[in-house]
Amino acid sequence: MQHPQAPNANSPAVKSKNKRGGSKKQVFESYMTSEEVSHGLKRGELIQGQLRINPKKYNEAFIPSPDDTWDIFLDGIVARNRALNGDIVVVQVLPREQWKVNCTSPLNYSASEPENQKEHTVLTTQKKAEHTPSYDVDDQCKPISKHQNTTLTDTGTVVYIVEKKHSRAVTGFLKFLPDKRFAMFSPVDHRVPRINVPLDDCPENFSSRHGDYNTTLFICRITDWAGDSYFAEGRLAKTLGQAGEIEPETEGILTEYGIDFSEFSDQVLDCLPKNLPWTIPPEEMRKRRDLRNECIFTVDPATARDLDDALSCKQLPDGNFEVGVHIADVSYFVEQDNILDAVASQRATSVYLVQKVIPMLPRLLCEELCSLNPLTDRLTFSVIWKITPEGKILSEWFGRSVIRSCVKLAYDHAQSMIEAPDKMFAAEELPPVDPVHPIDEIHQAVLNLHSIAKNLRAQRFSGGALRLDQSKLSFMLDKETMMPQGCYVYQYRDSNKLVEEFMLLANIATAHHIYRRFPELALLRRHPPPKAKMVDELQELCDQLGINIDFSSAGALQKSLNNTLGDDEYSSARKEVLTHMCSRPMQMALYFCTGVLKEEQVFKHYALNVPLYTHFTSPIRRYADIIVHRLLASSLKEVEKQASHCNNKKTVSKRVQELSTELFFGVFVKECGPLDSEAMVMGVLDQSFDVLVLRYGVQKRIYCKSVGGLDSFQHRKVGKKSELTLVWTPEEQEKLPVEQIISVFTLVEVQLKADSVPMKYSAVLKSLLLSESDFS
Repeated sequence: MQHPQAPNANSPAVKSKNKRGGSKKQVFESYMTSEEVSHGLKRGELIQGQLRINPKKYNEAFIPSPDDTWDIFLDGIVARNRALNGDIVVVQVLPREQWKVNCTSPLNYSASEPENQKEHTVLTTQKKAEHTPSYDVDDQCKPISKHQNTTLTDTGTVVYIVEKKHSRAVTGFLKFLPDKRFAMFSPVDHRVPRINVPLDDCPENFSSRHGDYNTTLFICRITDWAGDSYFAEGRLAKTLGQAGEIEPETEGILTEYGIDFSEFSDQVLDCLPKNLPWTIPPEEMRKRRDLRNECIFTVDPATARDLDDALSCKQLPDGNFEVGVHIADVSYFVEQDNILDAVASQRATSVYLVQKVIPMLPRLLCEELCSLNPLTDRLTFSVIWKITPEGKILSEWFGRSVIRSCVKLAYDHAQSMIEAPDKMFAAEELPPVDPVHPIDEIHQAVLNLHSIAKNLRAQRFSGGALRLDQSKLSFMLDKETMMPQGCYVYQYRDSNKLVEEFMLLANIATAHHIYRRFPELALLRRHPPPKAKMVDELQELCDQLGINIDFSSAGALQKSLNNTLGDDEYSSARKEVLTHMCSRPMQMALYFCTGVLKEEQVFKHYALNVPLYTHFTSPIRRYADIIVHRLLASSLKEVEKQASHCNNKKTVSKRVQELSTELFFGVFVKECGPLDSEAMVMGVLDQSFDVLVLRYGVQKRIYCKSVGGLDSFQHRKVGKKSELTLVWTPEEQEKLPVEQIISVFTLVEVQLKADSVPMKYSAVLKSLLLSESDFS
């Protein structure tokens, strides 16, 4: 595998004097001064933004335009000028004659962020990118000739790094260099340069037995990157272990993305109550609404231990309902500006891996003091509505409260109650239940919530909301080894929708509440509309494919996606492929402080189609929710700075979750593969195509040059529609070659096989001319 060590043939290079007075070639331009940058930004001559490097082609990078409607292209590592993925950089746009053809279609590369899984929010837009980049010649960037009738892309170079968001810590492998005082470190992430590491940092016997370390994974931190070298300087931070093993790989992922997974210090733990089991002080009880006698219960995944939301529903004499959402009062225990608060604000979010959770708060808080465990008095923030059976809100109350959950329901329990409305559930069919509230009372509350939730959901979507559902891969783990024993696509059912609907209702209500009271300080969450240029390109592609999609609004898109794509067994697969395609133009949802953005129209949440939205319902695992809780009780300073940090940590958290899933699936393929599956084509390039592997919900790229048994292939493109013709060579000479047409929605047979590289796997296209037994 190549690495970004050689210069682009067209890259500029200047000479500078070295310390001995000689001439030395300068690889990178010197950075501008902060004063020059400040003046250039004010005059509009420079552009600031966050750098995105294509994970499949490290030579391609982008930053968004100031209005975020188009991208500035950075061609090659020299143009990036030592900036790494995620860094906030300042870019100077080159003269128009030096602009390039955009080499990666926005439809094939997206940096959009999904909403969090547990929050049950409605937008899931992350494209699962391959971690190993592609080095084929698809869509290579070229300078524009005068005679080309094509679209130019604004092209620029980095002149200043405002903030190094990238952790500068990377995982990779060491290579011994004879007669050198340093070793070469090759990062697994090919968007990062190779790094020179002092031999003194390497294992003692590395020089004599370097072959023993060929598959050993290390962590290296970049300490410097001089302007006259394609290689960075760095120090080894840790030896992780064997590549391909889950725990070393997981630790590498966490370190590389700057996730703090250390144990909480004694100083932090000293901020928590010492007398256990803890009981609510009488003076605190007197300040709160006592809801302990109400039928309140939690609904969570069966394995959940941090229960931060509970529900209640009782019918009123007039036929309406009193519905409550009750959220753990974490802010009672996490006092503002103490060391516990500082650590929580720095972590900003819990990180959910396949095999474990990296908590934002100490486990004593997450799983005991704050968790809404059954049959235990707990402190909460409650939102209580009077609501009609049709879902019309008649009144609303916010306040601090005390609850006593009567049962801990799993989603499966709630689903069983929904599916069997007339069944009398026996005690042994459910977890322990508070005898004060009979099982049939809980069952009826679930049914009533389900009925109201269906009406609320229908109103949301008829009012213009959008949900882009994508597959989520889950695993069965061996309880002792924690190795993957199987996997399945998680099913999103009515019980999930029930909880989602009331969490959304609470978040929307809270957003309005805090914005009314703190118009300059409210921490809200906005979701900008999709990028117009990418939407236009996707509209053109859909038109050519004969798919009627209306991108004029979130609601119009939702209605389009509800139309059936065929009436065969693959209609749902086509819808999922189309959903992936529609998710790529979507932008990230962002926390913000209302005092910073003065224009109320930009507060809007595009997917939910609501003017105000925030996060209130998960304070155990999100620091943003703790801020919102504090805003409900009083005012708060420096909201915007923390909002930005929460955005960064949320993005990193999601990427770490994805890498954890990729790690486990890579091991699963190695241990249980090869795995056969049907796949549906979701994108076509000139020498390769992307498929959605239907059985596992993963995406892979298949390169035509690597397909065995292929005589030739030919690419043609009409407008936005790409098509590959594969010509298969028959085994018997008298038979004619067989052609296979590859375009979006084409069904193919693939086999997932483990690669020689640890934890990597490939999708192999099955030949049309071979039977199942021939292929195995």
